[in-house]
Amino acid sequence: MALKKSELYSSLWKSCDELRGGMDASQYKDYVLILLFVKYVSDKYAGDPNALIDVPAGGGFADMVAAKGSKEIGDRINKIIGRLADANDSLKGAINVADFNDEEKLGKADAMVQRLTKLVAIFEGLDFGGNRAEGDDLLGDAYEYLMRHFATESGKSKGQFYTP
Repeated sequence: MALKKSELYSSLWKSCDELRGGMDASQYKDYVLILLFVKYVSDKYAGDPNALIDVPAGGGFADMVAAKGSKEIGDRINKIIGRLADANDSLKGAINVADFNDEEKLGKADAMVQRLTKLVAIFEGLDFGGNRAEGDDLLGDAYEYLMRHFATESGKSKGQFYTP
């Protein structure tokens, strides 16, 4: 079934709520956008040999789901993102910019485990695989929605935001 924009926006905002407090919007946007991207490419391209983006074994969102509740969840997420970036030269330096094992931003020990587990669970509930319509740009819509809200939170809501 196709994912509704309202569902997507609600889930994105829940993910922002989960990260608020430990860092400001200019920092937590990286975490949210990276998880959104990994979930999207995993749903769209995993197992497709002709895909635009290669989702390697150990480099997809299902691997993040498997890490939920683990004491090493932050390190495991970093490694998963690293595998995805290594398999796609164009992603290096773009998706591996946030440290999911940063205790200052995400909390120490159990607090980090709980926060990241909740964050992964929020994205786990989204299904981008059902959106196959031509010209469907859910990722672009999500990006624009988040940029608008991040700018508002940062007090910089001047201008418009478009995906590149």
